[in-house]
Amino acid sequence: MASDQNWWAERVGNETWIGHSPSGATVVMAPSEAGLPNSFTPGELLKLALAGCAGMSSEGPARRRLGDDYAATIEVRGTSHPVDDRYESFTETIRLDTSALDHAGREALVAAMTRAIDRTCTVGLTVRHGAPVTFEIADAHDQPAD
Repeated sequence: MASDQNWWAERVGNETWIGHSPSGATVVMAPSEAGLPNSFTPGELLKLALAGCAGMSSEGPARRRLGDDYAATIEVRGTSHPVDDRYESFTETIRLDTSALDHAGREALVAAMTRAIDRTCTVGLTVRHGAPVTFEIADAHDQPAD
């Protein structure tokens, strides 16, 4: 797996950050109260990452059973903790047309998609296994270690 050392977020205003990827993609992050168009909160990005990862992970089994042009939408809902500023759980719902499949075919599709997501969705696996996060503060003038 590739190193994540070239991913970063840069402060561009009050509670407003731009996230950068090694490929040059950017995303604006701000609180929802800021009303910035085309921006996301970090929690929204987490939900989108779960949706995108599940979709990409389950695409193989879906394409084999529904064809290359199948349409799908993945909804992710997060249940917030009543006191702590965190999510307690997430629910993902994949909406797709399975009317061309019989009951057994639909059940086989659900099982195959679930296995694929459980096995290859990096974001979902990371959330489920609770990866530890290490936090450091470095002086802006220090160079990162190689």
